[in-house]
Amino acid sequence: MAFSFILESGLVPGMPWRKSDRRSDPRHDCTSGSAVIEFRGARHAVELINVSNSGAMVLFPHVPNIGERLPLQLLDRGLVSSQVRWVKDGRVGLSFAAPVE
Repeated sequence: MAFSFILESGLVPGMPWRKSDRRSDPRHDCTSGSAVIEFRGARHAVELINVSNSGAMVLFPHVPNIGERLPLQLLDRGLVSSQVRWVKDGRVGLSFAAPVE
């Protein structure tokens, strides 16, 4: 029997703010960045909020599962394999399977 769970940030207790930035790679804001995500068999244009060598944050109206793998086509870096780390308020945090230069 297969189960499908959706875990949204509202269900996970967390700190309302962080005292320090725990990311290992610097993020670069993308004021006009766009990308394409493949989500459950369909391709969707998304807006990049920020990107680093190890991950990205995108605006995305759908709610993927935490841990779900989503191919992400970055216009300047090509196709990368990514995994959902968090979902909150129409934003999705993705980590890349391998660092991207």
